[in-house]
Amino acid sequence: MLKPFKFKEFTIHQDKTAMKVGTDGVLLGAWCSVDEYPDTILDIGSGTGVISLMIAQRSDAMTIDAVEVDENAYEQTVANFEESDWGDRLYCYNATFTEFADEIAEEEESYDLIVSNPPFYTDDFETEDTARNTARFTSSLSFEELIVGVSKILSENGKFCVVIPFKEEEGFINLAKEKTLFLNRICRVQGNETSEVKRCLLEFSFNETEIQEESLIIEIERHQYTEDYINLTKDFYLKM
Repeated sequence: MLKPFKFKEFTIHQDKTAMKVGTDGVLLGAWCSVDEYPDTILDIGSGTGVISLMIAQRSDAMTIDAVEVDENAYEQTVANFEESDWGDRLYCYNATFTEFADEIAEEEESYDLIVSNPPFYTDDFETEDTARNTARFTSSLSFEELIVGVSKILSENGKFCVVIPFKEEEGFINLAKEKTLFLNRICRVQGNETSEVKRCLLEFSFNETEIQEESLIIEIERHQYTEDYINLTKDFYLKM
């Protein structure tokens, strides 16, 4: 059985879901901005619930919702939420994001912060494991569906933060712009100094601003982390 992943203030059980705790989710949970005191937060495709839990630790938001289509991942998220200190603020829905967004839009509700570590290998790489496919592949939630849904339920001054592969950066930014979601902040992530940029952390809103660009290198060498990475994640990882 896969061991739980222990963070400083919560534990993630991950035996039921195909999506394990990974660097992408932790980066997004630590990087997304809660400076403007968002009151309502949504995590799209919660997996284990790790991003929601990190945000619960970082903010006083009263409503932190998550939506997860895969039933096992949904159950895992719910269990991890219930075991945490913030169970009363965390709630997970078992639905597709498109259905969920339509329903929220109909009720004329919105979120001040929306985060997503979306599925992103294109269909050429699909494996035999359906649960893992749902978690990892855009066939279960395309970038376009993600952006369309977000544009319906993000509050007027809300922020939308996402982590995607670097090679998708330009396409994603253009898709977002079509829905009047403008890039405000971007962080390009490298494993180490010599490796290529693998991931992008992006922050969008309906307000066009000067784009803040930054980059992050995770390791100096194997298991020796850069100061930037330590500063970003030290409130969460036990050994930081």
